[in-house]
Amino acid sequence: METKKQNYNTALILIFAIVVIGGLFYVKWSPYYSKAFVAASKHSIGASILTGKSNVSPAPSLAAALGYMTAYFNAIWKALILGLLIGSLVQVAIPRNWIRKFMGSKSLKSTVAAGTTAIPGMMCTCCSAPVTVGLRKSSASVNGAMAFFLGNPTLNPATIVFMGFVLGWNFAIFRIVMGLVLVLGISSLAVKFSKDEGTNNDVELPSMQEEKEEGNLFSRWLKALFQLIIDTIPAYLIVVAILGAARAWLFPAVTPAWGNSILAIIGLAIAGTLFVIPTAGEVPIIQTLMAFGLGTGPAAALLITLPSVSIVSLLLVKRAFSTRVLVFVGCSVAVIGIISGFIGMAVL
Repeated sequence: METKKQNYNTALILIFAIVVIGGLFYVKWSPYYSKAFVAASKHSIGASILTGKSNVSPAPSLAAALGYMTAYFNAIWKALILGLLIGSLVQVAIPRNWIRKFMGSKSLKSTVAAGTTAIPGMMCTCCSAPVTVGLRKSSASVNGAMAFFLGNPTLNPATIVFMGFVLGWNFAIFRIVMGLVLVLGISSLAVKFSKDEGTNNDVELPSMQEEKEEGNLFSRWLKALFQLIIDTIPAYLIVVAILGAARAWLFPAVTPAWGNSILAIIGLAIAGTLFVIPTAGEVPIIQTLMAFGLGTGPAAALLITLPSVSIVSLLLVKRAFSTRVLVFVGCSVAVIGIISGFIGMAVL
């Protein structure tokens, strides 16, 4: 009986590994490998999803909302499906005691381990959100799950390579340094804002001692997948459309007068924290805006805030973290973005 159970668990882990490795190769690794050569030869990875080739976004309208929502979903739908699959499978295929041991404590070790695990994922926070929720439901700590959530887009190696070829390797190095500060710093402090600092949980999660689940594997997986879909798709459709319509207010027309304006640094750090973009979308956005006169300070603020979080991704992980934690994370990203802007103005 024990051998049969071990074989069953091994099969589940193998299925999980096949989905993760095969999915990431198809959705991320292979396309980004090819895209790196495009970035190296053309010093561009495409037009800005925010403004196209212009210095200003379309005026708020239904067409602007639907246009951005369509462009965004065309860019992320494969990664979203993969995120939903991984997020549901991690709840049924991986033993909770593994996750608890690897990223279940409040120590820096769990934070670093989870952040390192995020690097091969290379997802935007919206697509990594279902996996983050799955990890929390499987007993990952606040700091561990948050490091995974923030590490996926912020420490994305493909984006950093694109950045080096398109914006310059000084921007790439800056992103690595400030990205590590953001991921490790915010994740380590986020646990302090949980409802009960004496435990790893700040929301209602399954018992840390509970290993057995009711129902067969397939029904449990379908239940986990359905819950993630319900929590994810409506927020995507509604909030992405609203942000798409409002992007002209968040990102006004850039002119040479913007330069390294302090107001531009603060305003764009806040706008970058709220707005949602696909993976690596910050690279063409910054390249386009700098061509119209944006200084290195505001560009550095966008470099850090645009990929890290958005109002959409924070809503998607509301089942995994308390409101206090999410407010802290959002505010901290904006603050680090402002600090990055002032540093970037001096060193970039």
